[in-house]
Amino acid sequence: MTLKMVVCVKYVPDATGDRRFAADLTVDRETLDGLLSELDEYAVEQALQIAETADDAEITVVTVGPEDAQGALRKALAMGADKAVHIQDDELHGTDVFGTSLVLAKAIERAGYDVVLCGMTSTDGAMGVMPALLAERLGVPQATFLSEVSLHEDTLKGRREGEAGSEQLEVPLPAVVSVTDQSGEARYPTFKGTMAAKKKPIQSLSLADLDIAASAVGLEGAWSTVVSLSERPVRAAGTVVADEGDGGKQLAQFLAAQKFI
Repeated sequence: MTLKMVVCVKYVPDATGDRRFAADLTVDRETLDGLLSELDEYAVEQALQIAETADDAEITVVTVGPEDAQGALRKALAMGADKAVHIQDDELHGTDVFGTSLVLAKAIERAGYDVVLCGMTSTDGAMGVMPALLAERLGVPQATFLSEVSLHEDTLKGRREGEAGSEQLEVPLPAVVSVTDQSGEARYPTFKGTMAAKKKPIQSLSLADLDIAASAVGLEGAWSTVVSLSERPVRAAGTVVADEGDGGKQLAQFLAAQKFI
């Protein structure tokens, strides 16, 4: 029997770019380059490692986003995933994490799954609640923030690191899990994998395909919104000290004035 794994990935703005907000207070993504969220690469990697230990496995990557979001899917496919699902609809603009979880849950149910894998958080929103929301919507157990994950027949086991120690977790399938950046370095797509990814299928779905009303997503259906924002203040020039033999003394005086010493 084929083990079906679904990995949720996100196309995010490049963190090195100058990120700005549009007039409706949503992130202006059209002026930014995007990429597969780095933390989601760990989830793809863990799915690939589980697949290597299974008799028969299939990995589907799913994302919600505009046309450019296919770039995130293509990278995951180049890493080794088998197929992809892209949910794209103009009505999704402004959707928050709660609306996105609804869309993803519907797409995951449509695809069929035994295990749903997510990164620990997205590198843009950084909320870290998507795995829990998906588990709630799908009605299955969750094991989050795992630094280790392995499959044992119909059970998934993992380890969660904490400040005081580590926890050993175990959940029956089907289940939702999220993995941290300590779970293992994600593989780099090879040239062969990149070429093969061009031939792998990407299914495109709309809200109508998932039987989701437009009012349940987008800015209208958002449970959380940005109500105001301000530009980051320009960094002030630092203090320049001319060292004429007393540089150490001046530095000590500055640190003392700032109560650093």
